[in-house]
Amino acid sequence: MENNIQQDSNTLIQRRYEELNELAKMGIQPYAYSFEVNSYSDEIKNNFEKLEGKDVSVAGRIMAIRRMGKASFVHIMDKNGRIQVYLRKDDVGEIYDAFRLLDIGDIIGVSGFVFKTKTGEISVHSKSLSILSKSLRPIPITKEVVDENGNKQVFDQFADKELRYRQRYVDLIVNPEVKDVFLKRSKIVSSMRRFLDSNGYVEVETPVLQPMYGGAAARPFVTHHNALDVPLYLRIADELYLKRLIVGGFDGVYEISKDFRNEGMDKTHNPEFTMMELYVAFKDYEWMMCFVEKMVNTIAQDVFNKTEFEIEGKMISFKAPWQRVSMVDSIKEKTGLDVLKATSSDIIAELKKRGVGIKGGESKGKLIDELFEVTVQPELINPTFVTDYPVELSPLAKKHRTKEGLVERFEGFVLGREICNAFSELNDPVDQKERFEAQGKMIEEGDDEAHQIDEDFVRALEYGMPPTAGLGIGIDRLVMLLTSQPSIRDVILFPQMKPEK
Repeated sequence: MENNIQQDSNTLIQRRYEELNELAKMGIQPYAYSFEVNSYSDEIKNNFEKLEGKDVSVAGRIMAIRRMGKASFVHIMDKNGRIQVYLRKDDVGEIYDAFRLLDIGDIIGVSGFVFKTKTGEISVHSKSLSILSKSLRPIPITKEVVDENGNKQVFDQFADKELRYRQRYVDLIVNPEVKDVFLKRSKIVSSMRRFLDSNGYVEVETPVLQPMYGGAAARPFVTHHNALDVPLYLRIADELYLKRLIVGGFDGVYEISKDFRNEGMDKTHNPEFTMMELYVAFKDYEWMMCFVEKMVNTIAQDVFNKTEFEIEGKMISFKAPWQRVSMVDSIKEKTGLDVLKATSSDIIAELKKRGVGIKGGESKGKLIDELFEVTVQPELINPTFVTDYPVELSPLAKKHRTKEGLVERFEGFVLGREICNAFSELNDPVDQKERFEAQGKMIEEGDDEAHQIDEDFVRALEYGMPPTAGLGIGIDRLVMLLTSQPSIRDVILFPQMKPEK
């Protein structure tokens, strides 16, 4: 069966190549240089009373054809939707003879006037036809057939997820709802940028290629600079460079950027992802919690005109205030274990009770994080700030002002997924150096995600950094939530894939 399908596909492609040659013999350029478009499908439909009888120029991909001798109807799809076009040889002239060589998927331009057919469909009566691009591969068009029992059967769906991610260009053509997700993504990022700008924060750019990676616990991608003959790393975070700018006198800076982490892939992780990082002088993590609430609410209202969403069958409200829970207290509530007083062996035993495998060599902080992930995180459905993390997990966060062994840090969770991470930033250079040295020992003990010792960053802190609140928010995960998409691959236009066989 598979060979027959492939053969059929090759036959269709061959036929289209033959049509291409025939167009050339007729002296028709099948790949135009330009076409003047002045109207779009939705504008024409929404303003029919004003546009009836007026001339318009539209262009789009043919999605349906109905030929009737010397006249034909086609449906074309432009960036905003579909519209019907009526073609008649008496109106468009000899180029109509070439129309027999056109297929679904070809791109055409027409100029004509707006009218309504006898069946009441708003259409464009073409006075001229231009062939803009000949499609040499047939696009998959969904067909529905209803049998004698009224059962609907659907054929030729472009539904295979892996194929859709790999051939996003086809996915966008045949699944219009996919395009809408990415239009929403663009609006979310624009709204976030406007919000940050309106608060007086400065958008900056920091290096993607870095001589030393830092700002997160992750494995980097490594490359080599030939002229300098040194290894370089694709950034895993923007944090350390942005905080250098706070040292330099900026009161508030942010960056919307691509970051890269050489780690596993799943529904919430892609090795290349988009982050927004923000650093504001003279603020702390308590202030940043309120800021995040306000920013997410503003984006939701701005883009979707609402702050309550149905996501995966659950009603989620992003209205402030969000729930706030302590990491240590929430683990104790679920397990009865006070992880600050417990030994690593106690925590390992608790993890094993829940079927979690332990490699060995994990720091106590990592074990606490594992226990949190299996006992607390899955139940954080409504927007929740989890606060006050063990110091071992947060080498760049300021020690808690009242709680020994903790730092002033929060992460935001919705539907059990982390969407943001924030600190009262560590600005004590002596403490920072000691934290880096502790992380260096973890590297020596085999922790390949521990933080490197960044001497230049310590030097920057020695010049003095004001009290600062820092935030990182995952754009991809925020878009997943607001557009109700199940996988990070559904909100990245070209996600990382295994090579094609």
